[in-house]
Amino acid sequence: MDQYKFHQMKLTWLEGGFTNLDGGAMFGVVPKPLWSKKYPVNELNQIDLSTDPILIQYNGKNLLIDSGVGFNKMTERQLRNNGVTMQSHLEDSLAEIGLLTEDIHFVLMTHMHADHASGLTKFENEQLMPTFPNAEIMISAIEWEEVRHPNIRSKNTYWKENWEPIQHQVKTFVEEVEVIPGIKMIHTGGHSAGHSIIKLTQNDETLIHMADIMPTHAHQNPLWVLAFDDYPMSSIYAKEKIMQEAFANGHGFIFYHDAFYRLIKWDVTGKEIIEKLERTNNKK
Repeated sequence: MDQYKFHQMKLTWLEGGFTNLDGGAMFGVVPKPLWSKKYPVNELNQIDLSTDPILIQYNGKNLLIDSGVGFNKMTERQLRNNGVTMQSHLEDSLAEIGLLTEDIHFVLMTHMHADHASGLTKFENEQLMPTFPNAEIMISAIEWEEVRHPNIRSKNTYWKENWEPIQHQVKTFVEEVEVIPGIKMIHTGGHSAGHSIIKLTQNDETLIHMADIMPTHAHQNPLWVLAFDDYPMSSIYAKEKIMQEAFANGHGFIFYHDAFYRLIKWDVTGKEIIEKLERTNNKK
């Protein structure tokens, strides 16, 4: 598993699964001749995407960003429609570093789409149970409201199997919340109404997890947003503001979906990569 030391924080990317999704859907209105120069595409017009939760170990706490695609949660039809080529192995990943699912204190849900939230629950004796029984599950209040009362578009990805068993663990926030000192969740909207990003701050340095308003390094351009976005202009406005601030202050970016990079830091122009952590686990 890939790891990165960010001052006192230790980041580990767990095996949360792997998907192949339509490149056009992932890059929206951007023409293929442009995006395919920045991110490889196969003969079926699909691109590789990981769904790897990021474990943060800091100050005696274990925090997880999102939860993967789950294991034996999806039907064959759902696996096909969601492009899942490998399911989650979170328990095995945690065991490799001496942890149990019971040891997770917080799960930070950027949003509750199925490729991020299916790992929140698991089957035990044919019953769905919380995967992380001792964790507080942090979600923006707007996202939690839509999860329980989805609209005609969002109901296809807010599955009750992913939220009903864990609703007693959910803690919501409005606008932003500092989960523990140095780890903040900020509501952006865009990809979904309640979509959030995560900022990690240590010694005046910052790493940003943009979640699905910048799912890969190739989505760096504020105008390159997903066809899946419910509110694309909100994604664009949020990205433009965050990217300007990030480039000016030397912030780095960490990824859940990127099949090639775990972390990237660009220079002040946003054109040159000055630091990177490549993804080494290529199992699909």
